[in-house]
Formats: sequence, C-alpha cells, structure tokens
Amino acid sequence: MGLRLRPVDTSFYDLFTESAQHLVKGAALLAEMLSESSDKPDVAERMRAAEHAADETTHAIIKKVNSTFVTPFDREDIYDLGAGLDDVMDWMDEAVDFILLYEVDTIPAELSEQVEVLQRCAELTADAMPRLQSMKSLEDYWIEINRLENTGDRNHRRTLAKLFSGEYKTIEVLKLKDIVTSLEGAIDAFEKVANTVEQIAVKES
Repeated sequence: MGLRLRPVDTSFYDLFTESAQHLVKGAALLAEMLSESSDKPDVAERMRAAEHAADETTHAIIKKVNSTFVTPFDREDIYDLGAGLDDVMDWMDEAVDFILLYEVDTIPAELSEQVEVLQRCAELTADAMPRLQSMKSLEDYWIEINRLENTGDRNHRRTLAKLFSGEYKTIEVLKLKDIVTSLEGAIDAFEKVANTVEQIAVKES
C-alpha cells in the first residue's frame, strides 16, 4: 500500500476515547445496580444520564465525519465504530432499566460474573481507543476481547441452565432472562467493536 498521510486533527480519536470512557462508567453503574444495598432508582437515573452523554458523543462523531473532508480512516468504519460503542451503552442501560422496572431483588451470582466481563471489556476498549491514532499494539486488544466474549458465552449458558433448573418461580425466570439477554447483548457488542478495530487496523497496515 502506498504512503497515506493521516490528518493531524486528533478529534476523531479523542471522541472515540471519550465514547469508550462512557462505557467504563456505564459498566461501573451496572455493577453497582447489582448490589443488594444499592439505591436502584438513583443508580438508574445516573445510568440514564450516562447513556445520554454517550449519545451526545456518538452524535458528535457523526457530525464530525459528515463535516470532515479527509477522515483518518474509512468513513464507513468510523460510522461502524461509533455505532458499535453506542450499542454497548444501550445494552447496559437496558439491563439497568430492567432491574429497576422488574423490581428484581435477588440477583444470581452468574450475573455478577457477566458484569465483571463487561467491566474488563470496557477497560480494555478505553485503553485501546487512543492507540487507533498510531495503529500500534492493537492486536492484543481484539484477541483478549474475543476471549472474554467466549467467557461471556459460557457464563450465559450456565446462567440460563440455572434459571430453568426449577430454583426460580416462572415470573422470576422471565424477568431475569431479559436481564441476562441484555448483558449478553452488551458483551457481543463489545466483540463487534473489537472486530471493527481489527478491520480498520488491517486496512491501514
């Protein structure tokens, strides 16, 4: 591939980093929501504020790409990355909302394990976003996210098996299954983000 000069403007990278930082906050709020002693309405309100802030960053990314003549990498990849980061936040916000609306008091331990996976994915993604500018040291990121996604899949199957073991009442199973699905969606969305980063890195190499 011939020499390609990247724009000096770092605002795209700054916005992606900002977007990933929202996910770190969202994952922390999700973990707080699972605590039996948490003030769930308060946590849910803070999560809504965090989700709104994440939306604002996503809108800024879209506005930036639509108003920039020369972008640091393909416009489609920028859209995909911005949308992928936003999807993670939406899934986490949905999980928090379900916990509040369904008035879930007893949370299976397996859900906490899933949230730990989400927190680690968020930390890794926040660490990786600034490195997009140099496109260096990113391979370990998408490999580890893929490993975590596999861990999340195993947790998901174990959680479903427990829900349908007869330990829970039918109504509780229905409530918890929605939360479990939202957590799985968030983990899958993190993998899509990592896949987009890999795709960008391959194109730019």
